[in-house]
Amino acid sequence: MLRIKLNELAKGTDNSLVQTEVWRWDGIGWNECIPQQEEDFIRADDDLFVTIPAEAGLYRVDYSKKPIEALYFLPELDDSELRADLLHPAPFKLKEGTRWGYINNEGRTVIEPRYEYAEEFQENGLAIVQRNNKSGLIDSSGREKVRPAYSFIAPFSEGRAVVSDAKGYTLIDERGKQVTAARYDYLNSLHEGRAMFSKQSTTGTSRYGYLDAQGKEVLPAVYEDAGDFMNGTALVKLGEREFALIDPQGTVLHTYKYPFVGYPGDGLLAYQASENGKYGYLRIDGSIAIEPQYTAALPFSAGRAVINTAENYGNAYGLIDKQGKLVVPALYYEVQQLGEDRVALGTPVYPDQPYRGSRYVIADAVTGRILSTHPLLGVNNYQNGLASVFDATDTYFIDKSGKKAAQPPVIAGSGTLSFSGSLIRADVDQRTAYYDRRGNQVWKQNGVITLRPPYSVLEKKYKPNRDYLVYYPVIEGIANSEVSREVNDKLRSLSLAEGAGTGEGTQDYSYTGDFAVSFFRKNLLVLELSGYKYPFGAAHGMPTRIYVHINLRNGKFYALRDLFKPGSKYVAKLSAIVGKQIANDPQYSYVFPDTYKGITADQPFFVDEEALYLYFAPYEIAPYAAGFPTFRIPYAEIMGLISTEGEFWQSFH
Repeated sequence: MLRIKLNELAKGTDNSLVQTEVWRWDGIGWNECIPQQEEDFIRADDDLFVTIPAEAGLYRVDYSKKPIEALYFLPELDDSELRADLLHPAPFKLKEGTRWGYINNEGRTVIEPRYEYAEEFQENGLAIVQRNNKSGLIDSSGREKVRPAYSFIAPFSEGRAVVSDAKGYTLIDERGKQVTAARYDYLNSLHEGRAMFSKQSTTGTSRYGYLDAQGKEVLPAVYEDAGDFMNGTALVKLGEREFALIDPQGTVLHTYKYPFVGYPGDGLLAYQASENGKYGYLRIDGSIAIEPQYTAALPFSAGRAVINTAENYGNAYGLIDKQGKLVVPALYYEVQQLGEDRVALGTPVYPDQPYRGSRYVIADAVTGRILSTHPLLGVNNYQNGLASVFDATDTYFIDKSGKKAAQPPVIAGSGTLSFSGSLIRADVDQRTAYYDRRGNQVWKQNGVITLRPPYSVLEKKYKPNRDYLVYYPVIEGIANSEVSREVNDKLRSLSLAEGAGTGEGTQDYSYTGDFAVSFFRKNLLVLELSGYKYPFGAAHGMPTRIYVHINLRNGKFYALRDLFKPGSKYVAKLSAIVGKQIANDPQYSYVFPDTYKGITADQPFFVDEEALYLYFAPYEIAPYAAGFPTFRIPYAEIMGLISTEGEFWQSFH
């Protein structure tokens, strides 16, 4: 394929969008349309181009201009519900990586993509965003109300949000002001005017108490355990075999002298009469409502509770009412209460491998009657009569009959649908799109990353079965077609976008893969290929990360040695620098003692404009939780070793 720049056509259209169509003459007329990039319109101040086949023929380019509508900044009103309805978080794949911004109901970008992640706007008109791995708050105009400085910000509850940083947890108000300077080991959101916190005592154990909305410790940290307030009470643990229900002033209303008492629901509390014994339910006053007979007992909700009767950590779940009568027989591997008097009943897809997931049917939670036997592989809670589900092929809504709802959309793949104001957000196969209530797509995540004409990176999807999903890159614009084919074949192979079968019972793991542009300058493109392999039944999966460095002019893939002068002792020098960082920099205190023995000649690496980065795989020199230990080495520190006249260095200098 050939790409032709159209920048001359765009002159004088700085405030417009340009839409292009390419037609080929078939000998009779201009009847063959050549598909172009997926975006309907591109800005006139971007690098414009069209794509035509690399074969002789007559081609015609039609283009039309459409004025850019001014970015719509919502006024500073108290009508926060309007703000939340109009703006929706959306991810964009850019040459700087994936960035999140916000779109309006028509799918137009209102807040430019500049965040590593962005959440829905809350009722107070604020949204949580992440930048440089820190969380902050913005308003609907995109202005920072709280600069990204916290490691975590929880959604607002009762006018307060829990935040944390290196010092600990605290509360902020809607202006971003900390309501107390104190820091806590843990802090939960405000519920009924009380926020549960924990402090470590002098003996090293944690004790729990409660703050009010002003950050005052109204109930000191004296409880061994504690829960949130609900309906005017909270359950706390006073000591060994002693639980209590307290009011917001800390007055003890009832006590329960048992080894375990669970949080209240519908006026009943799960409990164990003996250590490691079976579970039953107590009334609020401490009298026994249902005798201990279950191996697991979840809190009551809407008059029913999920219980388990299987011994030896097995699964035989059912649903009981407040009299202990079985509404759904205890026969299922899973039972999920979905709200609105509906439950999902799950049985293993593969009976001999139950850890591989369940298939679900929908039942009436009042009568236990199964409403729909169509096997679902994922279910979500009901909201206004609809629940998002997916089966072996599609993601869609079901109604309260358990059958596919009339409400569109129906999307191929596995994921969830959720209501975002007047739009429907679809997160399916790890990609995001938005639809209106009629099922028309108003926005979708882009599949083309424009670098610099003629270069771009296209996203391709490989999903041979439901347990294997890879998005892999295809580079467009490499002049030599044979080199282009070799480069893209290698990228597909490195991405593991090949070889997987139909799945079913023969595949004993799941795998997901993705890619991002890590760095692009001059002729050098650095792509990050990431993956995650999860053997079914394992405690966790194993992530992988490969950086490929490609010269777009000649298609060459560079290795670490290509950066340095021939014969230079770069391995020894880099090994010493990394060793020094491990020894002296506190951020690397997690490295296992005596495990680092230096780097290898083909050490995994990546580059950017200012530095070389060397990294290690999980478990190689540090615990799994440390991820990929990475060491930054500025070029200034190793310039004597770098081959500045070499092809690798010259490809981006």
